[in-house]
Amino acid sequence: MPLTLSAVGEEILIKKIGGKPEVKKHLENLGFIVGGNVTVITTIGGNLIVNVKETRVAISREMAINIMV
Repeated sequence: MPLTLSAVGEEILIKKIGGKPEVKKHLENLGFIVGGNVTVITTIGGNLIVNVKETRVAISREMAINIMV
């Protein structure tokens, strides 16, 4: 399922990252890697604030849809 459907506060394993190569590279640079963990902190208007690699990152709904957990 996409990251956008994850429950707030739950630590989740990233299984796949989709999208165009430039989108994948951007997400990888932010710390989203297959096998890594991510925790949704909050959702604001469909956009997400997540904790990845001990850092809080805000990502758009369009980006979050590419992250499968």
